[in-house]
Amino acid sequence: MHSSRLFWKLLLACVGLGLAAIVTFGLILSGRLQDQIIHQVDRRLRDSAQLLRGELAQQLAAAPNEAFQERVRRLGQETHTRFTLIGADGTVVADSERRTLDDVRTMDNHRDRPEIVQARARGEGRATRTSTTLDALHRYFAVRADVDGKPVGYVRSALPMAEILAQTAAVRRWTWGLVAVVCLCLLAATYWVVGRILRPIQLLTEAADAIAAGNYEHRVYIANRDELGALARTFSRISHDLNARATHVGQTLRRQSTVLGGMIEGVIAVDNRQRIVLANSAAGRLFAFPAAAAEGRPLIEVVRNHSVHEAVTTALASGQPQRVETKSNIQNPIPSVGRGSPDTAVGRPATTVVDIHVQPLPGEPCPGVVLVMHDMTELRRLESLRRDFIANVSHELKTPLSSIKAYTETLRNGTVSDSDTTQKFLGRIEEQTERLNHLINDMLMLARIESDQQPFEIVAVDLPAVVAACLDDYRAAAEAKRIVLGAESDLQPCRVRADREGLREILNNLIDNAIKYTPEGGSVTVGWREEPQSKVSGVRFQVSETTDTRHPTPDTPAASSIQHPTLRISVRDTGIGIKPKDQERVFERFYRVDKARSRELGGTGLGLAIVKHMAQSFGGRVSVASEVGQGSTFTVELPLG
Repeated sequence: MHSSRLFWKLLLACVGLGLAAIVTFGLILSGRLQDQIIHQVDRRLRDSAQLLRGELAQQLAAAPNEAFQERVRRLGQETHTRFTLIGADGTVVADSERRTLDDVRTMDNHRDRPEIVQARARGEGRATRTSTTLDALHRYFAVRADVDGKPVGYVRSALPMAEILAQTAAVRRWTWGLVAVVCLCLLAATYWVVGRILRPIQLLTEAADAIAAGNYEHRVYIANRDELGALARTFSRISHDLNARATHVGQTLRRQSTVLGGMIEGVIAVDNRQRIVLANSAAGRLFAFPAAAAEGRPLIEVVRNHSVHEAVTTALASGQPQRVETKSNIQNPIPSVGRGSPDTAVGRPATTVVDIHVQPLPGEPCPGVVLVMHDMTELRRLESLRRDFIANVSHELKTPLSSIKAYTETLRNGTVSDSDTTQKFLGRIEEQTERLNHLINDMLMLARIESDQQPFEIVAVDLPAVVAACLDDYRAAAEAKRIVLGAESDLQPCRVRADREGLREILNNLIDNAIKYTPEGGSVTVGWREEPQSKVSGVRFQVSETTDTRHPTPDTPAASSIQHPTLRISVRDTGIGIKPKDQERVFERFYRVDKARSRELGGTGLGLAIVKHMAQSFGGRVSVASEVGQGSTFTVELPLG
């Protein structure tokens, strides 16, 4: 309250006007009372002079004597009034302030005294002046005494002004004391009244400040039944309505923010000055800018892409939707090898391809545009993979088919009569047919695994037994190349959760590749060890107490975050090794490090892709570590059985 300027303005204005009125009234009253006192004194003096004139008028015409003087002196003492009897010629006849007649005779002639002059002319006269005889300020009143219609002298009464001034000062003190009391009462009353008037205004001001600050739950309670009370009730209704609307708007904004934040598509709203009004996190990820800090900044400053800028400029100018496909300036790592991303190179960077739809907002002129961005990187990558796959399949099928066709045409052209040549060509045809059969079977198996149509019987498989069987299958091939094939000597018996035939397929492919790419005199070694706690990205199964035959389901956050013990199965060789740039792609279908050597060795190019997808189907993963000329180690991690 005390800090309110309006309070002090009203208080000072009211108090100032009140004080001015009271002071004016005090001045008028003081002057009026002073005049009244003077009037009362004049009446007393006149009455005294007239009374004395009636008694002594006859003696004014006679010669002055001592008895007359004594009588006048005694009357003055009794009435505390100075009486002076003056002859017609102005000579003082008697004076109550003189003791003897001789003293009276020494007094000056009073003919020219103001009160005598007035009395001579009008019958009465009054004056306030300093007495030359007593040297003191007096109030004089003189009346003319007539005998038979002729003036015979003057009777003058007087009182000292000290007494009159004392009475006037007392009245003035009383008057101004009353004025002071009234002023204090006025100040207190004005303070209370102004405070009572301004208190509701202050409450309304506080409510307005609270509402301006966003506190829409603030309420104003004023008991007044006047306009301020009505205004307070209106304020409360406004606050309630604003609170309801703000709550609704907040919920709408939260829903909008949740929807925009959860969208895969990037969304950017731009005004007609090409300043960002809104941007979601997906747009920030696509063009590498913080979405929360983008609001209000120019689009070209945040999204440094001229194709986008040109599309927005065209849409604002023409009012027509625009579409543009561009590449962002950031490099996103492609997801690591995993289910649902077949043949993806681990960590290989790729430029993000973004398809952008620019939709103008309704209005003339166009108030802005909305950009909806779709990440086309994966789609373009899949299209590239499809093209590569078709090209690779066509090439893989073309080679054996061309051989079969050539051998068949040769036989039809007459070579069939030569039994040795016929048998040789038929053998080659059989080899190429078997190669086609393996290729088609591998492709079908890979397709079934990827589409979750390959049934697996997940059981606790005895790993040493499976490893021993696989080693026996490839021992002859290893001995033919004088390759030492075996398992590590300090391995412990263990069981792993997998499909028995699928696990054997994984080991067969890894051992077969190891033998193929290991020179004569090398070695291929199979080993395993237990990992106590390993976070394996895998799939979730409904597992029975014994075995279950089912299709694996895709990864879920609940499944991929489970910590459980796993088994690391490794196949290590001393072969030619793999270059780092090729290690990222060896699990792609039909990818060959050395294409000529791979075809010479008879591989289909699908073995490692099958290993990868089968390992993922069993809830595990596969990796490779290699140095050129030092050999390679392929590792498969699977859950313990």
